[in-house]
Amino acid sequence: MAADPTGAASAATVPELACPISSVVDIVFSRWTTPVLWTLHTYGRQRFVELERRIGTITPKVLTQRLRQLERDGLVVRTYHPEVPPRVEYEISKLGRSLAPLFAHLADWSAAHLEQVEQARQAYDGEN
Repeated sequence: MAADPTGAASAATVPELACPISSVVDIVFSRWTTPVLWTLHTYGRQRFVELERRIGTITPKVLTQRLRQLERDGLVVRTYHPEVPPRVEYEISKLGRSLAPLFAHLADWSAAHLEQVEQARQAYDGEN
């Protein structure tokens, strides 16, 4: 396969050209990001243990990793209170809250279409 003499990237070699939202999907829809953001948006500022209890099935290690990544991405704010004992709280940032319309739209889509998805799955599974 010959290289492009102009040096221009093609959609076949640069995934972002094939799907310009792929980097956003990687940030927002990774395994535990959505439950963390949804919980912080719904219940407001929380301590680690509160967040862990509300999500339910996440391990402390994974929650720690996800919170650090979300803080790095600017979607979560971590506040350290130098008390005895120390207290740390997490809340969704303004940037994170800007995702609320997207999540609301997805919730609406889910309510309207998940039954159809389930029917399609059952039909497919019955044929295979």
